[in-house]
Amino acid sequence: MVHVELPYGQGSLSLDLPEEKLESILVSKAHHFTRQGTESEIVKKALAAPINSLPLCELAKGKKKVVIISSDHTRPVPSHVTMPLLLEEVRKGNPDAEIIILIATGYHRLTTKDELKNKYGERIFNEEKIVIHNAFKDEDMVDLGKLPSGGQLKINQMAVSADLLIAEGFIEPHFFAGFSGGRKSVLPGIASKDTVMANHCAEFIAHDKARTGILDGNPIHKDMIFAAETAGLAFILNVVIDAEKKVIEAFAGHFNDAHRAGCEFVRELAGVKAAPAEIVITTNGGYPLDQNIYQTVKGMSAAEATCKPGGVIIIASQCGDGHGGEAFYKTFVEANSLNSIMDEIIKRKSSETIPDQWESQILSRILLKHEVIMVTQAPRQMIEDMYMKWAPNIESALEMAEKIIKNDTGKITIIPDGVSVIVQQ
Repeated sequence: MVHVELPYGQGSLSLDLPEEKLESILVSKAHHFTRQGTESEIVKKALAAPINSLPLCELAKGKKKVVIISSDHTRPVPSHVTMPLLLEEVRKGNPDAEIIILIATGYHRLTTKDELKNKYGERIFNEEKIVIHNAFKDEDMVDLGKLPSGGQLKINQMAVSADLLIAEGFIEPHFFAGFSGGRKSVLPGIASKDTVMANHCAEFIAHDKARTGILDGNPIHKDMIFAAETAGLAFILNVVIDAEKKVIEAFAGHFNDAHRAGCEFVRELAGVKAAPAEIVITTNGGYPLDQNIYQTVKGMSAAEATCKPGGVIIIASQCGDGHGGEAFYKTFVEANSLNSIMDEIIKRKSSETIPDQWESQILSRILLKHEVIMVTQAPRQMIEDMYMKWAPNIESALEMAEKIIKNDTGKITIIPDGVSVIVQQ
């Protein structure tokens, strides 16, 4: 028997599988990477030798208002490690600087006080000025002109008014932006809802370069780079983490050059060869990435890349927050069929993009090719409303999958952490 632990919420689910049923286990090398030093030492080393940039303490000199864009509750950025060091660097160069931590919620719900405390620790939560970006408050936005795609670039005025704009984040494979981190802190991180929808339009999501691990030629990435440059993003600190959400490497400096270096590091670790199988079992990497169905589509896209035509995807994702997007959920509840969802989305122009359309488009694409079974705490009716199947545990899901493919000897590929890999054909 082969034993596998699958990240689920803040714990894991166990799976024991006969060896003859296993096609392959696809795991990022990041999960076995031996880091050089403590998390703080790794981050300090990156800050001391920034890529194509002056050190942050030098950039901070003479700057009155410093804004640090920080990822929200949906991202496992170890801000309790990174933020104190960023604050220290800024104050080393300018003890009197006014510092604002701007939470990059993008199109997500607002981060709660408890989530902020958990993310930063009591000291930073109580002593620093933290502002939560709200993409739906038009009065908070400044119009900076047109994106390369033609959409309006509107971002949070706090960032625009900063004398020094910094971002912290982490780099992992991303299912349509290529990689997370870097420029994504600005778009979608602190952008208006209108800007996010223009960037996440049907044409771009359908583009063959808008896929995991691809930056060059990716129209979504092109818009994001333009947004970060126009906003004046001067410095980033991005980390790479392992399965325990611990820092294994860090990249600091120029927003694009440092990010590119980080992406190449992640590409080397995360690249796995596809192992086509009738059944693919995966997860969304556990908490905080498996809080809702909306985020869980990311893990499904990794399974999609190695699931045989007509095969079944099983994904374990706790989803304590339910669907994660009302518009996302309604798209499926109110539809006559999956084909009708896709047809409606594809014919929309970028100016006609509706909320959460991008997530609906990718989920529909997957569901039109594969049955998806979710092992989750989300209500069964909610899962079935979204054209998927619900299972109480992995064993039940496997039984269901074997009945669907009508083959109890079908091969199974396991991706323990679907958001950590780049599945290559």
